[in-house]
Amino acid sequence: MPMPELVETIEVDAPPERVWAALTDWTRQGEWMLLTDVETVGGDAQGFGGRLAARTGIPWRRGRHLGVLDTMVITEWDPPRRVVVQHTGRVVRGPGIFELVPDGERTTFTWTERLYLPLGLLGVVGWPLVRPFMVAGVRRSLRRFAAFAARHPGR
Repeated sequence: MPMPELVETIEVDAPPERVWAALTDWTRQGEWMLLTDVETVGGDAQGFGGRLAARTGIPWRRGRHLGVLDTMVITEWDPPRRVVVQHTGRVVRGPGIFELVPDGERTTFTWTERLYLPLGLLGVVGWPLVRPFMVAGVRRSLRRFAAFAARHPGR
């Protein structure tokens, strides 16, 4: 069965170096990614092999989310153009791809998720129901990211 793919793009009013710095400022992803907090695992995760853990879901208490733990490892690192994380959690699995294309002082940012659906046949049947909500969440997160990246100080 083909792996479902979600691809969304946004134009960001910032050069690629600043967009890259904002994108890979992992611990601040919660400022733009809906209902998500991210932490690095065992270092700063600024390169191949870096590890991340994201908690996505409804905010509950003391910075915790009632939802899903999404563990990731960086499998490609090509600043300031491309970073790929492999989702390795129990629920979220598959590659997440972030690509930046310069356009003068602007940058085109494309976010791709290729998903291994959990729960077997139930996941396959449920995907058409879940997909519109994921698309809406990614689009809103991308709009928030564009504003975040435009004001990010860079490195």
